[in-house]
Amino acid sequence: MTVPDKQSLRFPLADAAQVRAQLWRQLRRCPGAGRQSLGALLLLVIGSAANITVPLQLGRLVDIVIADAPGTTARLWTAGAWLVVAAVVAASFSAAGFYLVSRVSERVIANLREEMIGTALGLPVHRVEDAGSGDLVSRSTDDVALLSSAVTETVPLITNSAFTLAATAVALVALDWQFLLIPLVTIPIYVVSARSYLRNAPGRYARERAAVGERARRVLEAIHGRETVRAYRWEERMHDSVQAASRDVVDKGFLARLTMITLQITMTFADFVLVVLGLAVGFVTVSSGDLSIGAVTAAMLMLIRLHGPVASIMRVLDSIQSGYASLARIVGVTLDPPRAVPDAGAPAPRGQVDMRGVSFSYGGGWAVRDIDLGIRPGETVAVVGASGAGKTTVAALLAGLRVPDEGQVLLDAVPVTELSDAERADRLAMVSQDVHVFSGTLREDLSLARPGATDEEMISALAAVHADWFEDFPEGLDTQVGGGGLQLEPVEAQQLALARIVLLNPRVVVMDEATAEAGSAGAGDLEAAAEHVTHGRSALIVAHRLDQAARADRVLVMDEGRIVESGPHEELVARGGLYTELWDAWSIGRGDEASSEPTSKGSTST
Repeated sequence: MTVPDKQSLRFPLADAAQVRAQLWRQLRRCPGAGRQSLGALLLLVIGSAANITVPLQLGRLVDIVIADAPGTTARLWTAGAWLVVAAVVAASFSAAGFYLVSRVSERVIANLREEMIGTALGLPVHRVEDAGSGDLVSRSTDDVALLSSAVTETVPLITNSAFTLAATAVALVALDWQFLLIPLVTIPIYVVSARSYLRNAPGRYARERAAVGERARRVLEAIHGRETVRAYRWEERMHDSVQAASRDVVDKGFLARLTMITLQITMTFADFVLVVLGLAVGFVTVSSGDLSIGAVTAAMLMLIRLHGPVASIMRVLDSIQSGYASLARIVGVTLDPPRAVPDAGAPAPRGQVDMRGVSFSYGGGWAVRDIDLGIRPGETVAVVGASGAGKTTVAALLAGLRVPDEGQVLLDAVPVTELSDAERADRLAMVSQDVHVFSGTLREDLSLARPGATDEEMISALAAVHADWFEDFPEGLDTQVGGGGLQLEPVEAQQLALARIVLLNPRVVVMDEATAEAGSAGAGDLEAAAEHVTHGRSALIVAHRLDQAARADRVLVMDEGRIVESGPHEELVARGGLYTELWDAWSIGRGDEASSEPTSKGSTST
């Protein structure tokens, strides 16, 4: 089989046109964004104009002092008053403009963040896993935080700097046409430097962000797979892998920052040229009598003040490029949003499951091959086998979390992938070993399964799964659980997940080692809860414990991705095949030879 290129499976990067289109669309989504943007433009123009009058008033003060004419004191007080007014107007109008710009930009970023998270949550699980959960985590955390910081810091600064530069250029030319020499000489230096930076920086920053995503992926793999890592003594190997990824982030980050250092050196040279030319033009205009000393002083003050806006723009180019790289990664997630699946017109839920000639691969060899499986309404089927036999893959295919490469998975005679979310929720639910307790009240957590459920129905569901611990909660259903609240024990979390299934009331239940915690305290309650959930429903159980298989109507034995044995527990034990070996090993491991006797369905193991 052809193995997909690892890079091609990742979420894409948006190009410039896609980023612009997305930003424009988000702007249109913000009520009043157009009016606020125009208001911000007007306020910033007035603020920049007032800001330019400050050096002009200072130059006027110089001329008043040099002239030393009658009424000098009064004229100085008047010029000083206008200086204060100009400073207050510049500060007030600029601050108001900054506020409006920040408000609009933050709303756009908030909408974009929500859309990216919503898109990611709606993506098929296999799409997220193929792309790498670390990549998605990096985009939804690091990239969102970096973009938000870049917008907050740079948008007001860039806006102010741009208006200040434009207003200063107009004021200088208005003083004397000879000042045109300064922008004609210095602008090419700035432009060449900026173009060189922009030519090299985007790719370097994009590679840096990609390296950060790869590092996040490796760290998450090491954390989530820590039990496997310890079991195989891979600690040093995983440490080296994370260290190599971290070194790659450092190397790419240094290369990106080196681009900024080169830019700063060039900017320093341009600032030197600007001041020298300003002094030369000032000397010429004063010598020729075209301008007074005060006017030239004002011009030089404006030129010197230009260093601030220019340096600010160049300084934040670093943040802009890093922020743009993050923006392209965020927009990349939203480029291909999940499309709503319309109702397939499925019949009333019955719980009939059929897998016909199903084969699936994760990109290498076949994970499962030629699976034929039927589950009648109300029947419980257990799947057993060694680790890697394909049990979890079969469960994922039935739940619709994976799409078969060959064959069909049918639920009530309709392909699972063609069912709408509502149709699938009415028919099927899955519980795995790793369950999540959502932050909030217990009522909010349970209502995820059935938003309109009453308190009585929630309490009844908890009682059905033997969640007696609920009775000790100080505030009942209003007790805070999850992050920031009471931390449930693993068995309690599993019972809560099973209570959600009771409220959801699907016709088919898939349990992927959902009672693996039954080996701990509370084993009997958890096993009884699972029995209640599967009773009267079609159920596929990936059996962690073989006594679960013994209570099933039928047992499937998998080996190397294929079903090699199928039948009731008693029949398979008597057959002397692979299941017999598994059962004998299980019985010996429990130290209970008597357990090799068949266990009737409905009994509870101890």
